[in-house]
Parts: sequence; structure tokens; C-alpha cells
Amino acid sequence: MNKNIIEVKNIVTKFGENIVHDGVSFHVKKGEIFGLLGGSGSGKSTILKEIIMLTQPFSGEITVLGHSLSKIGIQETQELRKSWGVLFQSGALFSPLTVEENIAILLKEYSELDAETIKDIVRIKLSMVGLPSSSAKLYPAELSGGMRKRVALARALVMDPKLLFLDEPTSGLDPVGAQEFDKLIVGLRDMMDLTVVMITHDLDSIFTIVDRFVVLGDKKVVIEGKLDSVMKSKDAFVEKFFKGDRARHRIRI
Repeated sequence: MNKNIIEVKNIVTKFGENIVHDGVSFHVKKGEIFGLLGGSGSGKSTILKEIIMLTQPFSGEITVLGHSLSKIGIQETQELRKSWGVLFQSGALFSPLTVEENIAILLKEYSELDAETIKDIVRIKLSMVGLPSSSAKLYPAELSGGMRKRVALARALVMDPKLLFLDEPTSGLDPVGAQEFDKLIVGLRDMMDLTVVMITHDLDSIFTIVDRFVVLGDKKVVIEGKLDSVMKSKDAFVEKFFKGDRARHRIRI
């Protein structure tokens, strides 16, 4: 648990003259559930996109699984991307494809497995996220919001990744569904030896499953650490987020 699996060092992100990050640094330890927090416009999604190589920072260095992202070639990049799965906020399922086809798409593209083996893997992943094998033939439009999240999670896990990235995983779920999803994430982390990085504003998730987190604000890292140390911060966003009415209600619970 003490090995850094992700290191973000002195990241500067610019869009024209607009500076989003100005010297952002933090690290993620192997095996932890790590949270990315911050107000609207703080660059949480942008830093996540930089870590998973959907975009590049203006300067600074990001290292993932020992690979410096600014120094790796095309083939190494393709191999590294197989080491993580991503659950986007919307789920990002392909509406014309069935659940089975959505989950299998990466296996068909990146493996040489036969069709029957792929079907078996899909059934296993569906079971892992708490869905029956009968859901494989359904289309996204036939699924509830919670089921869509679980299908997208199954797809993110289909390559047996070392890293799992989640963008607002409990957004749009009712309290019971969100709690069940949190328990699912913890169970999968333990079962698959995953390291999880999640963008979240869900106080229940932060208080119950996140091991450590970083708070972004004013283009920089406001604070990084465990909940007890972050709660001592005098930053305005931290004060409002963790000591406001909703947070006090959560603490009383």
C-alpha cells in the first residue's frame, strides 16, 4: 500500500491563455481508493483525462505504473492503456449494441480469444457487478440507470485492469443504489487487487470508501491526504464542502 502507482508532478494545463492547472502535484498509492475533489472548473476531469492519455498537459510529468507518459512510444502507449479501465459519468454505452456487445468490444479489438470464450468472460463480468446473465441480450435503452452503471463497470473491468478510473460513479443513483455501488467498488478493489481513482462529490462515498483524496482549487492542490487531515483545512471550498449542513448531517449519521 506504500508504492505510488500514479505520480503527478508540477502539471501545468493551459487552453490558450486560460490556465487550468498551475503546478499540480499528487500521488496515488497502490491498492487505495483515491478521490479527486474540487469545485466546478477546478480541472478534476481534465487531470483525469491527462492521466489516461486523452489529452496532454502543457508541462509537468505524469507517471503511471512506472511509465513516464511524456516519454513512451505508440506501442508502449497501447499496451499501457490495457492496464486500466474507465467508467465515464454517463456510462458511455453504445446504444445500438447489446449489453454483451458493449462489454465484449475491447476483447474483440485487443485479444485473439474465440467468440465462445468472450461470451464466457462477459457472463463472468456481469456476475461480478451483480447482474444476471440474462441481461446480456438487453440494449442500453432497456436498462435502469443503476444497471447502465454496472454494465459500464463490467466493460471497464473486462481486460482485468490494474487501475480503475471512475467519473462521478454514483451520480444519478438514489441513496440505496449509490450505497450498493460503493460496496461493489470496495469488493471489486479487494477481489481484483485494483487501485481506484474516482472523481466524486458524493459525501457518503468520501466518508465511507475513499482512503485518501486531493482537493483542487485556484489552479493548484489545496490539500492532499486522509479525511481527518483534510477536515482541518481552512480553505473556503473545504470548509463549505466538509463543514456545511449536508456534511454535518452526514457526520451525525
